[in-house]
Amino acid sequence: MSTVSRRSASSPRDLTRIGDRVSFVYLERCTVHREDNAITATDADGVTHIPSATIGTLLLGPGTRVTHQAMSVLGECGAGVVWVGEQGVRFYAGGRALTRSSGLVEAQATAWANRRTRLEVARAMYRLRFPDEDPAGCTRQELLSREGRRLKECYRRESARTGVPWRRREYNRDDFSAGDAPNQGVTAAAQCMYGIAHAVVTALGCSPGLGFVHSGHERSFVLDVADLYKTDVAIPAAFDAAAEGTEDVATRTRRALRDRINQTGLLDRCVKDIRNLLGYDGARDTGDSPDRVTLLGDGDLHVESGRNHGEEPIW
Repeated sequence: MSTVSRRSASSPRDLTRIGDRVSFVYLERCTVHREDNAITATDADGVTHIPSATIGTLLLGPGTRVTHQAMSVLGECGAGVVWVGEQGVRFYAGGRALTRSSGLVEAQATAWANRRTRLEVARAMYRLRFPDEDPAGCTRQELLSREGRRLKECYRRESARTGVPWRRREYNRDDFSAGDAPNQGVTAAAQCMYGIAHAVVTALGCSPGLGFVHSGHERSFVLDVADLYKTDVAIPAAFDAAAEGTEDVATRTRRALRDRINQTGLLDRCVKDIRNLLGYDGARDTGDSPDRVTLLGDGDLHVESGRNHGEEPIW
C-alpha cells in the first residue's frame, strides 16, 4: 500500500544512476532559489541556472542563502545538500536526500550489530584498498597499520610524480591557510569526498553513523566509504592542484577532483561497493510502488500495512 506522502519523484532504482550526475557543485556568497526544475544561484555577477537533476551533491559555502522551493526540488530529484565552511573544507550539516526503502539500512544494521560480521565488513573494505593482499585473519590493529603505510607511500608517490615537496600531513582546524599547498589540497579533497560519500550513503538509505572501521561519530560510515578512494582519487587530485601553484589551491583541488570523479565513474562505483560490502541484492526493492510500507509478522513475515489484522474488524 502506498503512503499518503508519495512524492512525484524518481523511483528508488534511479538512485543507482547517480553516476550520471555532476559529482558536486560548490556555491558561496549567493542566494539559491528555484526556477522550474532548475535551481538558480544569484550573486553580484548575475544569475546562474543549474539543472537540479544533474547534481550529485550541492556544497553550500559561507554567505549562501537557500529557499524552501530550492530545497524542495533538490529533495525531489535526490540531490544531497551539504553545508560546508570556507573553501569547502569543513562539514557543518547535511540535508536529507531521497530515501524510500529500508532494505540497505537493515542490511547495514544487521552486519553492524554482530561483532563477527562487523569485522568481516571491515576486512572487505580493506580488501578493496589492498587488492593484492588478503586481510583475512588480520586484527584491526594490523589493518590500521597497513592503512598507515599505504597513506605514507601514497604521499611519497604523488610527491615524486608531481614534483611537489612533501614533509608530513598537517591540518590546523582553526587555520586552513596555515598548511602548505599540498596539505591544503589534501584537506580540501578530503572534505569534498566526505560530502560526496555522505550524499551517496543517505541517497541509498544507509545510516551515516553505523561505521565498520570508524566508530563513535555521526558520520562514521561516511568516513569508511570516503576512505576507500582516498589514494586513487582524492590525494592525486590534491597534488595535481598543488603542482600548479600555491595560490587558490582549494578551488583547483575541487575542480581537479570533480573531473577525476566524473572521468572514473566514481559515483557508480561507490553505489556498487556499498551494496556489495553489505551483501545487499535489492530483492525487497522490487515493485511498482516507491513508498511501500509493510508490517512485520511472526517469522519475519511482511504483511500489508494500512489495514486491520485483528480477528474482529474494528469498523
